[in-house]
Amino acid sequence: MHYDPIKRTLGSVFNTSPFMRKLFYALLDLLLLRAWHVHRELKLWRKGKGDDIKILDAGSGYGQHSYYLAGMNPKWEILAVDVKQEQVEDCNKFFQQVDRTNVKFEVADLTKFDMPERFDMALSVDVMEHILEDVAVFENICKSLKPGGMLLVSTPSDQGGSDVHDDGESSFIEEHVRDGYNIKEIEDKMKKAGFSKVEALYSYGTPGKISWRLSMKWPIQMVGASKIFLILLPLYFLITYPFAYLLNWMDVSSKHATGTGLIVKAWK
Repeated sequence: MHYDPIKRTLGSVFNTSPFMRKLFYALLDLLLLRAWHVHRELKLWRKGKGDDIKILDAGSGYGQHSYYLAGMNPKWEILAVDVKQEQVEDCNKFFQQVDRTNVKFEVADLTKFDMPERFDMALSVDVMEHILEDVAVFENICKSLKPGGMLLVSTPSDQGGSDVHDDGESSFIEEHVRDGYNIKEIEDKMKKAGFSKVEALYSYGTPGKISWRLSMKWPIQMVGASKIFLILLPLYFLITYPFAYLLNWMDVSSKHATGTGLIVKAWK
């Protein structure tokens, strides 16, 4: 399934006003398990940090993670980059409307990104599965971090990530260039890129797999089949979300021997 047309459809609905955009961000944070894991790691990272912090959102997409970071501390400076001009323009417009002036969006290709030793932390959520030249990206981000800076990555694993479970299946999201990372593979690539320490943990264990189907796979399939299902989504989530919420909580609160997602932290 091609995800970009569905993203454009959602954007056309939620870009109608700043209120709708905020509502969209809130829904993404509630529904998407990866946001739960990322927020947990960001809260842990924030401890002991002051105001003079610079952050790179590498592959910012809709901008929801930059919005969350900007709310954590209005004095932090956040540079959010994405390869898509349209999304960058939409995000800059919205962030100006809501006075989140500590965030700036720019068009950039992460395979060519070059801002040496500028950032204290970099964030990359569901980006690396879209980029073939992943080691080049890791190298560029590592160079862009100050000594001791951390990169936080959320990406599918090879244990069923992208809803691929055997060699005969293809990725649920057709824009993916890889179905998921082997946990040792991504650790080795990050160390090769210059990171001195890497920690990788599985996310989307058994509870997360069920929640992902309830809150993402099935709704996306419905909207992909017909835009009329956008009208039915509120009722669908009213019924299913209590179960998805409990499953998300269970997934974030547990350690998993395996899982379809990875949370990776790497320090320069």
